[in-house]
Amino acid sequence: MTQSTASNPIALITGGNRGLGKSTALHLAQRGVDVILTYRSNPAEAQAVVGQIEALGRRAIALELDVGDSASFAAFAGNVKTALQQGWQRERFHYLVNNAGVGVYAPFTEFSEAQFDTLMNIHLKGPFFLTQKLLPLINDGGRIVNISSGLTRFALPGYSGYATMKGGIEVLTRYLAKELGARNIAVNTIAPGAIETDFGGGRLRDNAELNGFVASQTALGRAGLPDDIGGAISALLHSDSRWVNAQRIEVSGGMFV
Repeated sequence: MTQSTASNPIALITGGNRGLGKSTALHLAQRGVDVILTYRSNPAEAQAVVGQIEALGRRAIALELDVGDSASFAAFAGNVKTALQQGWQRERFHYLVNNAGVGVYAPFTEFSEAQFDTLMNIHLKGPFFLTQKLLPLINDGGRIVNISSGLTRFALPGYSGYATMKGGIEVLTRYLAKELGARNIAVNTIAPGAIETDFGGGRLRDNAELNGFVASQTALGRAGLPDDIGGAISALLHSDSRWVNAQRIEVSGGMFV
């Protein structure tokens, strides 16, 4: 770990070892924010991101977390508390980014209950109860960003289960903003459009036909990249955005406008 001043904000990013979470972590580090990032199954990948953050002069640590396992959240909160005390000599962090997720693509008529439960546990139940468990460790005046999807505004066949969970996240965001307002905690949703990552098996990144379709339906003429989203989340967490609250902000380059 590198040196960090007592005034530096700290962000906790779930799924910060790759994709949008990794991009967010690096953008925040460039803005002077220290990072606690989580990973589910690839500690080496997570440690590589920690190294990149430290190379930017910021402090970082990686903690294991399965956001689909709500029974583990109390222990995880204890690990975060220990990390804050040992790494920063603090009791609380500033920003929570509920980013971790998986993609399940299947037509509605073929969507299984097991697939539904997987998505619900990771994308809706997970952020709900993880945020609840972490609230005592978030500073008054802090900020929470939940990740949704452009698929809650427009419909593409095969994403009914995924989009349903993200619709729930958008409703949860507004309720959290209302209920946490007394602590001056702002809560917002970032809704990415189609992004080139390994999400969903890398369908958009690796399928030229699909990529071309997305580009043709996007006002800015291309599919999104992780840095398009990481930069937006970083900007939303900045103090200049302190009066933005309870909002769904789509970051899609103008997809299906």
